Formats: sequence, structure tokens, C-alpha cells
Amino acid sequence: MELTGFKRFRFALLLGTLAAMGPLTIDMYLPSFPTIVAAFDTTASFVQVSLTATLLGIGLGQLLLGPMSDVHGRKKPLLISLIAYFVASALCAFSPSIEFFIAARFFQGFAASAGIVISRAIVRDVYSGRELTKFFALLMLINNLAPILAPIFGGGVLAFTDWTGIFLTLSVIGFLLFVIILWRMDETLPKEKRVPSNISTTIKNFLSLLNNREFMGSALAQGFIMAGIFAYVAGTPFVYQNIYGVSPQTFSLLFGMNGFGLILGTQTVGRLTGVLTERQFLEIGLLMSISAGTFLLGAVLFNGPLLTLIIPIFVFVASIGVISTASFSLAMESQGHIAGSASALLGLLPFMLGSITAPLVGVAGEETAIPMGAIIFASALIAVLSYVVLVKKKVKIN
Repeated sequence: MELTGFKRFRFALLLGTLAAMGPLTIDMYLPSFPTIVAAFDTTASFVQVSLTATLLGIGLGQLLLGPMSDVHGRKKPLLISLIAYFVASALCAFSPSIEFFIAARFFQGFAASAGIVISRAIVRDVYSGRELTKFFALLMLINNLAPILAPIFGGGVLAFTDWTGIFLTLSVIGFLLFVIILWRMDETLPKEKRVPSNISTTIKNFLSLLNNREFMGSALAQGFIMAGIFAYVAGTPFVYQNIYGVSPQTFSLLFGMNGFGLILGTQTVGRLTGVLTERQFLEIGLLMSISAGTFLLGAVLFNGPLLTLIIPIFVFVASIGVISTASFSLAMESQGHIAGSASALLGLLPFMLGSITAPLVGVAGEETAIPMGAIIFASALIAVLSYVVLVKKKVKIN
């Protein structure tokens, strides 16, 4: 059922919007971090825990909802999750305490995970080979608009209301997506292609993925780079606003600017597919990330001006566009029979690792950028080592 022309773009727009639920849920409230600290009379680290809770929810949700979509099809789990997202977002807005807010953010992240994991499984239902890479690049083009627009939109909302307005807006988005999916999306996984509903089969599928060196090498490379991205997401609201004194609106623009780097990376892969292989693209992306991480670490250690942070962060974020597109295609190509489980594991690793790195950026307080720089550098280094040990050595042996 491969689509062409306008139908293909409309399909990508719908899936891209679903996948963007992750960035929207994570990024839209970032400009409000300092105001949330004041609203709940708490600390920056505690507010960063709310981000950690969201990342855990997104990661664990994918682990459950991905395999569930292999059993029950793609549409039904999506609809149930979108209703849950609508409720969870409203609970965030009306949280009476920081503890309740953190719990609601976990619930919200869990519900948002369906859009991420199931949209990827749907792509594998419909496409394979180079068409899979090309379509995923188109999907990422749409999806990567979210990191550009979400913080800008969030900053705009803060200009007219307080942080609760951000979560009420997300609640409305969840409801609108529910209506669109209900009326406009067809099921892409027919009953005859669904897997049996039992725990042993699910465990067996995950074990087969964990034992696949090339799959895990690609997954870990993407996962650790994304862990660095989440350190950047958690750290820059305080680094830019508290250390360098930028306004919430300026922060939103600086943050959103990096989304163009994501678009540049994904579209480079999409346009040059056939000229370079997915493996070559992955190696280029990893080289970009380790170079940017090294430069950024030097900048924060020597208290460089804001520009010396902005440039390497832009390159580091751009590398994600290259790495995520190439690694997704490499990892998913041979996993069509368990696309939901494979998509779940690909989605789980970044958010689980990110849930560790996000709160670490605040361990030294709100007036230093060194933890953020060190974590981004370490994440890039481990990503490179994961690829070299699990994928590169295997290729040479073969």
C-alpha cells in the first residue's frame, strides 16, 4: 500500500504530527521552567525531575504500546492513548503541588509515547528499502518542526497567560488528534499480520532484538546521542536565562533555531539516499556529534561567550537529524515482522537514557554550564564507541 504524490505527503503530515507529540510534550513548557519554580516554590532540580518523569513515561509507554500495536493493530491503541493524553495534560495544568505535577507529567509522557512508537511502526507497515529511508526523512522533516515551534509557541503563550495555559493547549491538541485519527486514518496492520497476544512471544521478540548486534549498535548510537540532547533540553533554560541573561522569548528563538539543524540533517539524508549508504550517513553524524561535544565542553570549561555555546549546540542537534534517520532505517529494515517491538526498543533507549542525563545537568546548581557540556560530550563519545564495537567491528569481521 505504498502511497505517492499528495496522499503520501498528507500521510507523512499525519504521522509527523503524531510523532511530534514527544517534542511538543517535552519542549513546549521549557520557557516556563523558571516560572514553574516560582509557582510551586520549589527548586530548579525539582522542576527538572518533572522532565525526567516525562521522559520515563515516554520510554516505558513505548515499551508497552509498541508490542501492543503488533497485537491489536495501530489505530485502536492510538485512539485510547490520545484520550489519555487529553486528560493527563489537563491534570498538569491544574496540579496542586510539584509532586502531583511530576506524577501527571509521567502520565502525560506515557500517553504521548503512542504517537511516537506507533507512527514509526506504521511507516514500516507501508514502506521498505530506500523508500523507507526517503519517507522517514520526510516524516522527520515534519516532526522536526516541533522543536522549532514548540518553545516559540510556549513562549508566546507565556506572553498572554501563565504556564498552565501551555498544558491546556496540549490538552486541546490531544483531542484534535483523536478526532483526526478516528475519521481520517485507516488501519495499516491487517489481522493476518498481527502477532499472538502473549507475554512469552513479546519477551522472545525483545530478546531477538537485544541479540542483534547491528540493531543494537544503531539503537545505542541513537540512544546515547539523544541522551545528550535531553541534557541540552534540561540545561539550556537555566544556562541561557540565568547565566547569560536572555529572556524567555529569546531563549525560545535560540532553542527553536536548532530545529533547523534537525531539518538540515534529515533532509540531507533524504536527498542523498542512493549517493551514500545509511551506514556512511550514520558515521558522518557521529563524527559531527563528537566534534561538537568536544568544542562545547571546552567552551563551558573556559566560560566562553554565548556564541561559543550556540554554534556547537547547533551542530550537535543537527547531527541528530543525520543519526536518527540513518539509524532508524538500518535498525528497522530487517524487523518488519516485529516492527512495533523494534520501534518500541528504538524509542525506549533515548528516553530512558535521557531520564538519567536530564536531572544531572542541575547537580552543580543553576549558575554553571559545566555539567551540561560534560554530559553532552560523554554521550557523544559513548555513542561512537557503541557503533564502533557493535556495528563497525562486525562489518569488518564479515
